[in-house]
Amino acid sequence: MAISVKKITLWRREIDDRPGSLAQVLAPLADAGTSLRVVMGYRYPEPAGKAAVELAPVTGRKATAAAQGAGLAPASIGALLVEGDDRPGLGRTLSNSLGQAGINLHFLMALVSGRRYAAVFGFGSEADADRAVPIIKKSAAVKPARRAPAKKRPRSARAKRR
Repeated sequence: MAISVKKITLWRREIDDRPGSLAQVLAPLADAGTSLRVVMGYRYPEPAGKAAVELAPVTGRKATAAAQGAGLAPASIGALLVEGDDRPGLGRTLSNSLGQAGINLHFLMALVSGRRYAAVFGFGSEADADRAVPIIKKSAAVKPARRAPAKKRPRSARAKRR
């Protein structure tokens, strides 16, 4: 099962929760030709009227200048971009492995498209993100146990139930 686990730096900015705020932040990056893999925008429950934007990657002088010009700065959290082949129960497997290792997730954003998934795991520190890399790789590589097929009843037993 193919899996990719990469450390990423999320760039972050708090914004006003109003129409057009996200587009205003993204405009300088688009004008600079920056190709983003992750964009997350969300509003805060408190204080009312505030939201945040987080995005990645920001690499190179032109993209960095555009991000800084848009008021974005590297976030102080550890983050991983995890991509691979999807399967039922994978989210539980990964989160359970991290929990058993004593690593707390600060957030998880995941998306499945076809048979592939992409997820951003956010941690409280770079050290937790570093510790999580081998755990995620190992637990994602383990194939789930297959259930034995249900036993079929003899035809005569099925006929009696009808």
